[in-house]
Amino acid sequence: MKIEKNTVVTMRCRIADDKGQLIQDGKAPMVYLHGGYDNTFPKIEEALQGLEAGAELTLALTPTDAFGELDESLRRTLAKRDFPPGVKVGGQLELPGPGGEPHPFTVVKIKGDQVLLDGNHPLAGRTLKLAIKVTGVRAASGEEITHRHVHGEHGHHH
Repeated sequence: MKIEKNTVVTMRCRIADDKGQLIQDGKAPMVYLHGGYDNTFPKIEEALQGLEAGAELTLALTPTDAFGELDESLRRTLAKRDFPPGVKVGGQLELPGPGGEPHPFTVVKIKGDQVLLDGNHPLAGRTLKLAIKVTGVRAASGEEITHRHVHGEHGHHH
């Protein structure tokens, strides 16, 4: 079966950045509903369109095609006294984003009495190199299409 709209694609995807740093080893299967359901990046869907199980390909995603460019307006420095006791690097909190809407920020550094926060995705600004192997393609169920995501093994469970 060919990958087309309303098919469920199972793949293994090894991801590294443009410096060769391994981000994901590709051992665990990934599964998504193909066809513009925002379950994966459009460039991945475009590259996989029409392929079948067993297909292998490499793909480079620019920041624009993946997690976006770094947005300096999503980097903040706040006083440590404004945080609850025990603030740690890696901790997350919601703050107003550039448009005032709630946005998740991660504590990236604590320097003296200041806490540095970043609301960018950890992979923003990075070009990603993917090695993809398609391991399965099947027709999506009506329920999966209605819910806009895969159910069952490696998918969403209700």
